[in-house]
Amino acid sequence: MSDRELTLRFLAQPTDVNYGGKVHGGAVMKWIDQAGYAAAVAWSGHYSVTVAVGGIRFIAPIRISDLVTLRAELVHTGTTSMHFAVEVRARDPKDAATGDRLCAHCVIVFVALDAPEGRPVPVPAWTPTDEDDRRLADYAQQVMALSKAIEPMIESLPSSRA
Repeated sequence: MSDRELTLRFLAQPTDVNYGGKVHGGAVMKWIDQAGYAAAVAWSGHYSVTVAVGGIRFIAPIRISDLVTLRAELVHTGTTSMHFAVEVRARDPKDAATGDRLCAHCVIVFVALDAPEGRPVPVPAWTPTDEDDRRLADYAQQVMALSKAIEPMIESLPSSRA
């Protein structure tokens, strides 16, 4: 594993379950944020905050006691921002032969901050080294561009319908 990747593994707990008996999407989003935060701090060496999550997709359910693996991979850096592609996979820990199933994926963006004032600080640059890296970097930028394009529409909505 390189410095630009981070993997978390743990068992899904009964407290993570929704009324349908599967892991709640909110729990998965929390795990994504935690994996992204740990990766961002490791890459930048600074406290970092989430500024955006784009393209999140829930593909397959996660069950209680599944072995969950989150993999956060740095795919783009700006001056102060870091974009990570995050995959969430799960499997029955008693049946390794079936392999992991992709359960969710997204791009999450963090900004590194300095300690005293909480202002953005530069992060180490990362440059794609091969075609796969370039595709991931392009994907991350496209996902975030789509998310930014939606912002004006959201801002134009009425803030209250009371």
